[in-house]
Amino acid sequence: MLTLRRGNVTAVLSRDEGLARIEVDGEPCVAYPRLTGPVALGDEVLVNVQARQLELGSGGFDVLYANLTRGLDLPAERGAHVMKLPYAPGQVAVRHAEEDGVLAETLAGLPVVCCSLHSQVVPVCAGIGTGRRLAYVQVPGGALPLSLSDAVRALVDRGHVTTTVAVGACVDGDVACVSVESALLWAAAERFDAFVCAIGPGIVGTGSRFGHGGVAAAEAANAASALGGVPIVAVRASQADPRERHRGVSHHTRAVLELCLGEVVVPWPAGWEVPTWLEPREEVEVSGWAEACAGLPLSHMGRGAVNDPLFFAAAFAAGRAAAARIG
Repeated sequence: MLTLRRGNVTAVLSRDEGLARIEVDGEPCVAYPRLTGPVALGDEVLVNVQARQLELGSGGFDVLYANLTRGLDLPAERGAHVMKLPYAPGQVAVRHAEEDGVLAETLAGLPVVCCSLHSQVVPVCAGIGTGRRLAYVQVPGGALPLSLSDAVRALVDRGHVTTTVAVGACVDGDVACVSVESALLWAAAERFDAFVCAIGPGIVGTGSRFGHGGVAAAEAANAASALGGVPIVAVRASQADPRERHRGVSHHTRAVLELCLGEVVVPWPAGWEVPTWLEPREEVEVSGWAEACAGLPLSHMGRGAVNDPLFFAAAFAAGRAAAARIG
């Protein structure tokens, strides 16, 4: 059941492209103006409070559900008729790229980096570097709105990411696609050099073998393999995670690799101790990774490059492996 409450906007803390951070009756809240309309001080609103009330790790804020003052009777996107979240209370019509152009027949060997965690995206993109046409493809498994990600916003601003694609239930990308397969083929037709697929912030997780959003990386890898691309799985590894299942190489990575149906590239940062089961793997030189990431928002579970260097070096290795395969 939805847990909604009525309130008033008591503060507007910041505005970014597609995202407003506000307070409703003094409680932190996020709003997505492209979905619910503009928001201003004093507006009467409905907010979804369930995640904050449950004290979820990624749910320290409410989400604006409807703006009763200025968010009713909003028009649908022009020419849109395919629904995001169809038949759910928040369904919204969005124009999809498949409706507007011809998709490529194949990926023709283009590299596709598949991340099981959103915090891998920054070091992966740093490993690929700038000067390439890079598409960020967000798939369900974490937060659905792309505009929630400050990391992606920074990557776009710094020239690492050219275009963002919202797949399936994900929203607020530069482009929307129905499936990861069509997203990759659309980007190939648009002559992108490489693709980074990942879930949004705040992974869905149950602590079980396959019951987590990270398995989306395997689905992306299988799509890339079937379409003639080169799937590259970014390894999730950590020296500092207090949870045993994520120490060393995470059980998320093991699950992803078990679900991959074709051959995948599994990069590993050269010089770091590696578990014997991680085979086959590709040793990648990552010297200078910290300098390459300088100025970019590196953060994983509140830890940065100094606290958990293996996490970021492993993701950077995946980016380097992709860069080596760009023609």
